[in-house]
Amino acid sequence: MDRLFIVVGLGNPGKKYDNTRHNVGFDTLDLLGARHCIKISKLKFKALIGEGSIDGQRVILAKPQTFMNLSGESVRDIADWYKVPLSDVIIIYDDIDLDTGKLRIRSKGSAGTHNGMRSILYHIQSENFPRIRIGIGRPPEGWDLADYVLSRFKEDERRAVNTSIDLAVEAVSSIISGGIETTMSKYNK
Repeated sequence: MDRLFIVVGLGNPGKKYDNTRHNVGFDTLDLLGARHCIKISKLKFKALIGEGSIDGQRVILAKPQTFMNLSGESVRDIADWYKVPLSDVIIIYDDIDLDTGKLRIRSKGSAGTHNGMRSILYHIQSENFPRIRIGIGRPPEGWDLADYVLSRFKEDERRAVNTSIDLAVEAVSSIISGGIETTMSKYNK
């Protein structure tokens, strides 16, 4: 039986947030969609979604349009509608607790300092789902956290993050075809 995977990239909608630190989840989904010829353009469940397949499995790619702090509303609506097990919902997001460009994959866990993840955990009442975190580093001394996550990368940081986004796209395929444990041992270096 075909499984259905839901892959959610977190970010904020609107041109003014393009290429900001907080939007690496959206950036990853854009690359994932491009690589697998999945157009993410239908507005459903408070998200832009695209349907297609990756490694022979059906996938829904979703970019919540609720703004980061309300991401959980969209994720809950999608998961409820498609009735997929949470183990088949993959969330991709930025993490200030990881160095810029570092990739970390987990099968479950807390939200940490991330408001989008807090919203998801609150709305789906579980932390048992895979996540791919892309490091954006900590704000420099004196910076407000909100200003920092909504800022753009310096050129060298952007290169490191683009490499991570590329790896994150590979990791999604790996989770879908080989499972989370295999993927964690391969990518968490």
